[in-house]
Amino acid sequence: MPVKLGAHSDRLSYVRGLSTVKGRREAASFAFEGPTLLAEARDRGIAIQELYVTEAAYAAAPLAAELEDAGIPVFIVDDRAARKISDLETPTGMVAVAPTQLKPVAELLGGGLLVLADLNDPGNAGTLLRSAQAFGASGVFFGSQGVDPFHPKVVRGAMGALFGVPLAAGGPEELQAAARIAGVPVYGLAAGGEALGSVHFPKDFVLIVGHERHGLGRWEALCDHIAGIPMQGHTESLNAAVAGSIALYEALGGDR
Repeated sequence: MPVKLGAHSDRLSYVRGLSTVKGRREAASFAFEGPTLLAEARDRGIAIQELYVTEAAYAAAPLAAELEDAGIPVFIVDDRAARKISDLETPTGMVAVAPTQLKPVAELLGGGLLVLADLNDPGNAGTLLRSAQAFGASGVFFGSQGVDPFHPKVVRGAMGALFGVPLAAGGPEELQAAARIAGVPVYGLAAGGEALGSVHFPKDFVLIVGHERHGLGRWEALCDHIAGIPMQGHTESLNAAVAGSIALYEALGGDR
């Protein structure tokens, strides 16, 4: 049977700590919430470390009992504790913990690597992870001054894509060194660049999507080519997630 935790259990403090970048990095783990994401993680072979559920959630989700039968620690918490370890206005009553998994960027350079150039908005990052999975990107590289890839809102926004897309993180120098060694060209996405439709992307490439406000910034110096999305009317710019998704689809689709 699952272990029932008291309101002041150290385990709850640990899970609450995973809501911060510092806590995730120290534990090399992150928390995510809800039966849908839990099922996606299980199906993708993610190593669930622990599961925290209310009695109602445990009864409603057979997967919780399946994980317990597989030897994964399952803890029963009351509704108050469930609210404390959730970052949702309406908690699902089910919070799982899994290890953070980042790969060396060199391992992601076989195909189309999407780079988030210090994007701060977790919703944009989550959407771009979904696009990366949908269009077959080889991975996503998170800029070190942007949102953490395991931020709860990124995880939710990705809707399970976080579990299926290889991830790396770091700065421009690390990316540049790896791309040069591998001989992979780097493309930046920015207003005023060559019309996206006329850019020929090779089999292996890096595509950098700029910051929501500051564009490519410190990443522009890495770029061998700058591509842009032609726009009509009075539109000055596109949302980073929209622009990045369009560019990634164009880069990975069609005859290349």
